[in-house]
This record gives sequence, structure tokens and C-alpha cells, in this order.
Amino acid sequence: MRSFPPYRAQVVAEIPVTTRAERERALAAAGYNAFNLPARMVTIDLLTDSGTGAVSTAQEAAAAAADRSYAGSDSFFRFREALSELTHYPHILPVHQGRAAERVLFTSVLRAGQISVSNTHFDTTRANVELLGAEARDLPCAEFGDLDSLEPFKGNINLDRLEQLLTGPEADRVGMVLVTITNNGGGGQPVSMANLAAASRLARAHGVPIFLDAARFAENAWLVVQREEGYAGKTPRAVAEEAFGLVDGAVASLKKDGISPMGAFIGLTDPELAQRCETNLIATEGFRTYGGLGAHDLDRVAKGLHEVLDPHYLEARADEAARLAQAANDAGVDIVQPPGIHALYLNAGRLLPHLPASRFPGHSLACELYLEGGIRCVELGSLYLGTLDENNELVTPAPFELVRIALPRRVYSQGHYEYVAEVLGDIAKNPDRVPGYRIVDAPKILRHFNLRMAPVS
Repeated sequence: MRSFPPYRAQVVAEIPVTTRAERERALAAAGYNAFNLPARMVTIDLLTDSGTGAVSTAQEAAAAAADRSYAGSDSFFRFREALSELTHYPHILPVHQGRAAERVLFTSVLRAGQISVSNTHFDTTRANVELLGAEARDLPCAEFGDLDSLEPFKGNINLDRLEQLLTGPEADRVGMVLVTITNNGGGGQPVSMANLAAASRLARAHGVPIFLDAARFAENAWLVVQREEGYAGKTPRAVAEEAFGLVDGAVASLKKDGISPMGAFIGLTDPELAQRCETNLIATEGFRTYGGLGAHDLDRVAKGLHEVLDPHYLEARADEAARLAQAANDAGVDIVQPPGIHALYLNAGRLLPHLPASRFPGHSLACELYLEGGIRCVELGSLYLGTLDENNELVTPAPFELVRIALPRRVYSQGHYEYVAEVLGDIAKNPDRVPGYRIVDAPKILRHFNLRMAPVS
């Protein structure tokens, strides 16, 4: 039987419909940076899946009944209970969003000069490491180097390189290992349980703490059930619980698989580390029973954590992504294979071979999607990962030129995604007309959020 979304719409929001001329003016005013576009000028917003999902009636009912007490609210205890049952961590701290959770944990674990090792650090994760004077080092598995292969777990950390680092001359510099599930910076690919268990054994054998960036823990669990030998009969919840049990703790933005507009958590097994994090949290985010979150979001998360692990929901969401992936391929646009769930990663370098990396083909494709169809998305290529000189000219390109189109949870219908595929098809018919771009101005850290660009004819 075909899968279908196990929910229906009860409240809808109007989508802006704009003309090509209006979009051209808006993008120019935004410095050709999608992050600067006003939402009222975006028709299909696929910039991120973070905090953009549709909440359920059960979540809204819980939010309406939330307890706003400053300390020890019932909302906090419901939040803590939901996460304790899932992770089995004795120490649970609420935080207002994922990057704040990263900052609190990292400042409690890392020192200047140390190395944070990951399958792939994402943008704010890397920034939070580097702002401490530490180094963020990515060790993606070798299989990710072939974007077209159907290897099932291309989000894995490279175990050979991890062991070499932990036994080599830099071993004393390694401050932590962070495994991101699913691997957002690595094409949205999942991490296998076997790989996570092996990474944990290596880290613990060398006295290095290992954590999860578990923003998409449910989607990773679903892909494990579908792809990993020995897990076919397990529930996504059982797989997620096993994953949390393999590490020393986790941070997670709950704006993804918590299906909440706001929220995050830090979960830990070590009481001393938990105490350091709690002190940091109280000083910078909020008291330990709200952590900068409103009570309504504590309750939305508590409900969302149950809803996101519904196998019917996960099956429908995975099928939604797979159908869009097939439609993109049929339109002549290759993606990172196999398709994940939270996003598709378009191979812009292959679609736009006339543009060198120095003209940022990923950014060019993202701009063209907006100009052609009002679709907002984001580049994950040399603009995001490349090295620039003092004149903002590209020195070292990224290994791939990708565009991420993120899929908000429970928001868009199949008709919306068919429209996205049609726009991609129109671009693919005549890709040579897509111009490159140059950087006009860019900050040194997190440049893709604030830079300004200009087209190059």
C-alpha cells in the first residue's frame, strides 16, 4: 500500500505569489543573498527545515496549557520526561536553540588549541568551535566522495582516520568527537549504528568524550531501519534509544525532529560536566528549568518528540523526499545519492559546468531557482566551505558544488514539490544562461549569512 501523510490540514497560510520582475528587484536589494530576502517575497521556502515545520493540534493544545512558572514548571518536567525516556540521560538541560546548546557544551568541554573531530561540522557548529580558539576537523567517510553511489551510510565518520588521529602525534589535542546524525553538512546522509558504535569504542579507548549532534535523530533512525542489516524489525524509537546509549551525551536542535518553532536540549551522563553546563546555562541562557525557552515551546517539544517517531509519519516523509529526488533526476538535475529525508542536495557543479568554482555555481543555481520560481534555498559549496583571500577571491574550492533544498516538516504538498521540479527542469533546459557571481563584501566567520554578491555576466 502506498504511504500517505498521517495528518490533514486544519489551518492554512497564504503563499506569496510574485512576478519575475519583482523577484529580480528583491534579490538585487538583498545583495543576491537569500538570507537577506524578506519572507513575503518567497513563494516556496526551502531554505531550512529548522523551526519551519507545521505544529499539530495536540502540540498547540499543550502549549495553551503550559505552565509559565520561572522555576520548576510542569512544562519543564514534561519536557524532561520526554527526553529522559528517549535518551536515558540522567541530566537534561533545556536550551532555546541548537547553536546555544553547542556553545554551552563546547565551552564546558573544549580549550583553545584543541581539536573537535566530526563526520562533518555544520556552519554554526564550526563557528562555535572556532570562536573558542579550537579547530573543527571533519573526517567524512571515503564513500561520500562518490556523490552518485548508492552506498547506504555515506554520513559515517571515517574510522581509519579517526583512529590515526587518536593514536598519532596530535592525539593529546583531541578534545571531543561529535557525530552528526543525519550528516547535514555531508549531503544529509545517515550514520549507521555499526559506525557510531565503532567510533564510540575508539573515543572511549583513548579517554575522549563522544557526543551526538542529534538534530535529526528520528530521520537517522528511520534510515537505519530501512538500510542497516539487523535493524529491519526494530522501531525508529528503539534505534534512536540505542544511538543515544552509545555516546556520552548529545546536543540537538529540537526545531528539526522536535517539530517545534524553537527549542533544543543538552543531555549528559557525566554529573561534573552537567554541572559546568548548568552554570554556563544559568549565566547566559536562563534558569535550568527553562533555559531561554518559553513554557509553550517546552510543551510543544514534549509532544513533538512522540509525533516525530511515528513510523507512518517517517515513512511518508521519506517517500516525499524520494519522489522529489526522482522528479529532479527526471528533470535533468542530479542529486547526492541516495536521497536522505530532511533535504536534497543538488549537484550544481555538474549542472553548470560553464561556471568555475570561483564563480560559485552552487550559489548561482540557488539564485536562479529564486528568480525563476520564487524558491529559496541555500548553497553548500565553495561559497560556504571554500577558502578566500583578503580580496574575497576563492583560493581553495570546496570538494563539491551543492545546493541544499530543505524540506519543512508537514508543510508543503506534493503539488508544491512538483512545482519545484518543474522549475528545476526549466533551468536544466538551458543552463548556460545562468550567470556566475562574485563576492562584493563578506565577514570572516559565517560569511554566507551576511555576505553580498553581484552577478558576473
